[in-house]
Formats: sequence, structure tokens, C-alpha cells
Amino acid sequence: MYTVITIIHVLACIFLVLVVLLQTGKGAEMGAVFGGSSSTVFGSSGAGTFLTRLTTATAIIFMVTSLSLTYLSARRNTATVFDTAPPSAAAPEAPAPDAGAPEAAAPEAPAPAAPAPAAPAPQPEANTAPGAGAAPDQPAATN
Repeated sequence: MYTVITIIHVLACIFLVLVVLLQTGKGAEMGAVFGGSSSTVFGSSGAGTFLTRLTTATAIIFMVTSLSLTYLSARRNTATVFDTAPPSAAAPEAPAPDAGAPEAAAPEAPAPAAPAPAAPAPQPEANTAPGAGAAPDQPAATN
């Protein structure tokens, strides 16, 4: 359906260009050059000629196909090949081992566990000697 409307649309475009180019412009007569043209809004011709009716019909076809293509393209399915791929194809296989590489080595030993946190350092015992309350920068009093 979409292809048929597209073909009709392209043909209507080409035909519309040709029909418009075949028509003569308003005031293209020899009398218009010297100011003898009619002062009516649509020119001196009263009823539409065959070419103007053909232009109108082609323009209507062009507009209808334009709107139809817009509507159909908005409702078109946008699925891709990747949406329907089997899940097994998504995971790559493991690479083959090289011929010159040594055979599979023994598995590595597990990493050692983290060492336990160290115990807090022991606090020095309180000094009961004379002058225990002295500041460290002052010598202790002797008896």
C-alpha cells in the first residue's frame, strides 16, 4: 500500500510540474504589454480552461497522497533485525587457544585474605615515682 501511494505521489509531482509549465501566465498577451489587459483579479478568462482544471485535480491528488504518506509513515513498524535476533547469538564464544601456547596451567591460588586489624598499642602504666605530675620538659624533683 505504501509503495503504491509513493508511486502515485511521484507521478502526481511530475505531472503537476508539467501542467503548470504548459500554462501561460496572466497578462502574457501582446495587449498586456501596452496596458490593454483586463483589470479583473483573475485575468480576462472567465471559466477555467482544461489545463486549470487538470492542475486543480493534480494538486488535490498531490495533497491527498502527501497526507496519506505522512499518516502511513507514522504508523509504520520500526522493528529492526536486531530486535528479532536470538539471544544465543548475542553472547560471543570463547576464543580458541593458540597452537604455540602452553597447555592450560594450574588454576591460580586464591588471593590471601586481608590481615586482621592490629590490636591497639598498650598504654604506659601510670608513673607512681616522685615527681610524677611534672611536665615532661621539667626535670623530676630528687630527695
